[in-house]
Amino acid sequence: MTLRTRLSVMLVSTPVLAFVLVGGLMGQASAGNGDQAFQHLRVFEEVVNLVLSNYVEEVKIDRAMEGAMRGLAEGLDPDSAYLNVKQTREVETGAPLPDGEVGIALTRQYYLRVVAARDGSPAAKAGLQTGDYVRVIDGRPTRDMSVFEGTRLLRGQPGSKVTLTVMRGGAGDPHELVLVREKPAGPGVSGRMLGPEAGYIRIPAFRAGVVEDLRKQLTALSRSGAAALIIDVRRTAEGPLENGIAAARLFVKTGTLARQTGRDATDPAAVEFTAKPGDGEFQMPVQVLVTAGTSGAAEVFAAALAGNKRATLVGEHTIGRAGLQKLVKLQENRGLWLTYAKFVGPDGVAIQGKGLEPTVAVEEPDVEFGAPAPDKDVVLDAAIERLKKKAA
Repeated sequence: MTLRTRLSVMLVSTPVLAFVLVGGLMGQASAGNGDQAFQHLRVFEEVVNLVLSNYVEEVKIDRAMEGAMRGLAEGLDPDSAYLNVKQTREVETGAPLPDGEVGIALTRQYYLRVVAARDGSPAAKAGLQTGDYVRVIDGRPTRDMSVFEGTRLLRGQPGSKVTLTVMRGGAGDPHELVLVREKPAGPGVSGRMLGPEAGYIRIPAFRAGVVEDLRKQLTALSRSGAAALIIDVRRTAEGPLENGIAAARLFVKTGTLARQTGRDATDPAAVEFTAKPGDGEFQMPVQVLVTAGTSGAAEVFAAALAGNKRATLVGEHTIGRAGLQKLVKLQENRGLWLTYAKFVGPDGVAIQGKGLEPTVAVEEPDVEFGAPAPDKDVVLDAAIERLKKKAA
């Protein structure tokens, strides 16, 4: 390699090395694994040198390094991301995203993947479901796209259109969908009586106002004679994590609701959330319905109730997505959207990356794209049957 090429490599590698330090290799060093950490750094340098010296075509250094940094970020968790100059500036300035959206929460598994489609949203009306792969957004393949970028591409002015190419399961035929963006409504909490003494509440999102709406529904069901509740947070993936804690306060009188943890016990991100005087105003038995599309604030809510023995979880293992991200600035006006804290349940078990295991496991049936929903709701039926057995 020429001196000029080596200098170029050094300059573009600086952000990469900084990211490696932030992302955890130096954390291993501080824990006594320094040799292993620096061995990885040496291998990385060797790979860069070999690629630049031996690849069949001339390598565009900027493009290669951008790809390396994206790969490092994706190796942490689906929500961490490397940000280019434009994306970093958008986060720094706090510029609000357009009001229009399609109601999809995304994760990443090779391509962007649907965590959940919110009830009544354009995505839900088009038939998108948990687990669907979003392969293309407005002509842009998502193979190398972060959740951060994909989420922002889906936003736009209300009334504008976005075209998605979607695949479900092992199906070979992609489906192209044109969705019209809408301004989302409130949390949309609803309730009804399932019988003389059982109430049902659906929480499709933990948006602002969810606690007030939930309290209204709980009060109405209590007045209607509900002695037990089924709360449905299947395919619920929107809203700040703290809203899940706030909603749990309606049910838990005493104890720990959740813990926010950082890298270790001394991390300033560490916070414990406990019940306060006046919490727990609704004390009827609760069953919470969950699926693989239960994410974020909904998981924190479910964990708070289950961990305090205020609820039984019925359904599927949840996704395990309860982390907080922040911007970490890099050189050349680039940045990292980095998970710096995660939530754990009252039992001390992490929600982030692990998810919640239901007490009563019930798998929702797979549905082919475009097929009608099953006649029976097997998860809800299992919860109702459990209520009947307890009453007997």
